[in-house]
Amino acid sequence: MKKLLLLIFGFCALGYTQDNLDAELLLNKVSENIKSYENIYINYAYTLQNLEEDISQTNNGSFVTENDNWRFEMLGVTRIFDGDKLYSISPDDEEVTISSQDPEDETTITPNKMLYFYEDGYYFEMDESRLIGNGQFRKKIQYVKLVPKDSEAEIKYILLGIDTEFNQIFEVIETGKNETVTTISIVDFEFNLPLDANLFVFDKEKYKDYYMNILD
Repeated sequence: MKKLLLLIFGFCALGYTQDNLDAELLLNKVSENIKSYENIYINYAYTLQNLEEDISQTNNGSFVTENDNWRFEMLGVTRIFDGDKLYSISPDDEEVTISSQDPEDETTITPNKMLYFYEDGYYFEMDESRLIGNGQFRKKIQYVKLVPKDSEAEIKYILLGIDTEFNQIFEVIETGKNETVTTISIVDFEFNLPLDANLFVFDKEKYKDYYMNILD
C-alpha cells in the first residue's frame, strides 16, 4: 500500500513538474519573440471590474515601445518615458508630472509592464486554453497562471493569455485579493514600424503654460 501511494504521488509530482516546464517553455518563446522586435505598437482595451463594489469600467488606449523608451495614452493622459525621466501629461489638469522612475505600485500590471512582468517574481503553471474567433480566423489562446512569490502582494493571481500561433501576448487578467479584476486585452499588435524620432521626447515648449510637478 505504501509503495502504491508513493507511485501515485510520484506520477502527480511528475505531471506538475512537466506542467511547469511547458509553461516556462511557452513564456520563454514569448519573451524571445518580443525581444526580437525593434519596436512594438499596441492598441488595447483596459477593463476594471469588481462585482461586490458594482464597478465596471472599460477604456481604450495605445502603447508604443522601443529599446527602453515607451509612450502610452489613455483617458486623454499621455505618459512618456525617455529612458531617464517619466513625463505624465494631463491636459484636463494642465499639469505635467515628472519623475525619475514609474511611481506606480510595482505589483500592479500596467500596459508599460505587460510585455515583461512575468519574467520575475511568479510561480507559474499551465491553465485552460480557448479557441476564439470564427472559421478560418479562429486562434488558440493558451493561458498560463502566475501566482506572486511574495505572499504579501495585493495580487491573488494573473492569467496570461498567449496566442500560440505567433507566441504573442493576447491578454492579461489580474485578480486582486480584494476581488478586483483588471484585464488588458490587445486589440492590435504591430511591430518594426517606422517611428517618429520625437515620439519619446518631451517637448517642454508645447506645455509652457502647464504646471510642472517635479517629484524628484
